[in-house]
Amino acid sequence: MYAKRDIIVVAVPTTRRRHAQAKKIEWPMNRTTTQYPGNLFVVAAPSGAGKSSLVKALLENDPRLALSVSHTTRLPRGQESQGREYHFVDESTFHAMAARAEFFEWASVHGHLYGTSKAEIESRITHGQDVVLEIDWQGALQIKRIFTDACLIFVLPPSWQELQQRLNRRGEDRPEVIAQRMDAARGEVSQAHHFDFLIINGLFETALFDLKTVVHAQRLRYVAQRREKSDVFAALNLD
Repeated sequence: MYAKRDIIVVAVPTTRRRHAQAKKIEWPMNRTTTQYPGNLFVVAAPSGAGKSSLVKALLENDPRLALSVSHTTRLPRGQESQGREYHFVDESTFHAMAARAEFFEWASVHGHLYGTSKAEIESRITHGQDVVLEIDWQGALQIKRIFTDACLIFVLPPSWQELQQRLNRRGEDRPEVIAQRMDAARGEVSQAHHFDFLIINGLFETALFDLKTVVHAQRLRYVAQRREKSDVFAALNLD
């Protein structure tokens, strides 16, 4: 019995394009989260919808939450430090890890490589911790095929106008880049029907409440409760 679980968040940039020559990592298709004591959550959204802010607030509001970081070949920016925002590695180290199938997935973004450790995620859910993947919609659907009990959550903007205003307010991109992000967002939003839950981030506090509600509801599902409260199930002769 696992009396306590943590949520581990793996932050993966959602604006990246998948590497055309990325090595496909094959995991046995019969290995699903039903075999693990931890839950698997996957959060996706178009750039500017507020996904990262919601996940960050989720961490800050729950002392049980922990953060797991990705590997990248880019250099640290600003106040970033090794092991906090990312595990910074050189390209030869990254490619060696990819060749050994050590990444759950990996991709190239603007000439830099990003990857999520397969062993790290498996070790978390095997030991009863809940894992949250912050990832793009393509990766989310791939995960769902591998972990059939994964909970897929898609964050939507309240309108296209609001999404563009948010991208403009960030002040991080040139107008042509914002236009590209808006074009990409339309394709990403069209995939939202594949997800289990949709959160409309119009008012941040409401969206955060909805996200916490989804996490709590997932933990109350029959299969999750059976893993979490195995002694109660045994006492009540529940299968």
